[in-house]
Amino acid sequence: MNLNRSVPSVFVLVVAMGLAACSPRVEVAVPSEPITINLNVKIEHEILVKVDKEIDTLLDEQGDIF
Repeated sequence: MNLNRSVPSVFVLVVAMGLAACSPRVEVAVPSEPITINLNVKIEHEILVKVDKEIDTLLDEQGDIF
């Protein structure tokens, strides 16, 4: 009768060892090439400054608009 009780426990032990052997592995590796970031940015601050200057000039000339 002891043999019948030990067979399920041995089976559970073998399955547990098999699952432990298949555990996932996480690995962090450095890339071989540098990371490049391509930024296509259009800067329009010069146009805004010109418009602001034109508005200041217009308001100086015609201060009674508002």
